[in-house]
Amino acid sequence: MDRREFLKWTGAGALTLFLSGCGNILTRAESASGIVGGGKPMNIVVVTGSPHREGTSDVLADQFIEGAQSAGHNVFRFDAAFEDTHPCQGCDHCGMDGDCIFNDAISQKLMPKMLEMDLIVLVTPLYYYGMSAQLKTVVDRFYSRTGRLHGKKSILMATAWNSADWTMEALVHHYETLVRYMEWTDVGQVLAVGCGYRALIEQSQFPDQAYRLGASL
Repeated sequence: MDRREFLKWTGAGALTLFLSGCGNILTRAESASGIVGGGKPMNIVVVTGSPHREGTSDVLADQFIEGAQSAGHNVFRFDAAFEDTHPCQGCDHCGMDGDCIFNDAISQKLMPKMLEMDLIVLVTPLYYYGMSAQLKTVVDRFYSRTGRLHGKKSILMATAWNSADWTMEALVHHYETLVRYMEWTDVGQVLAVGCGYRALIEQSQFPDQAYRLGASL
């Protein structure tokens, strides 16, 4: 694989863009208008996993939300690092379709929105080649409503300091396995490598990619 470029189209026709030099635009994303939402407003849940306010991945989340709202979609944002959350205990209290033993922000704020959503967007910085612990905590809690969360649409957006061609491989593989298990439809990915701090990503084309992905739904 060319170290400078990884470009992939998903089965739904949406664009996955992977650039190894933050700030270098290699291609323009094509519009996915009409493919995902069919021209109808969608309920979108954006879950962020960065423990840093105003971090690099927040730039992608902000721009995606702006784009999605400009297209008339309803967006609910859940910043996992700044909410009262607890990891799944594997107790099976929920029976995979019931209330979690923890009556925290995931149960009170996030899950009701997820049960109504059409599309989920997972946003994370890359930590040791995976999603952040804060985002993984939320993902593990999907267990309580596993069946009812199947069949949705999804997007992955991530940022990383590293810029090797294999930087995002483990994260993407994890995400794609989750998509397969949950029977989701992946409609796009924005994978920003070489973006170690906010000024770098703000000067890149990744925010525009995130905005246009949201606006094209």
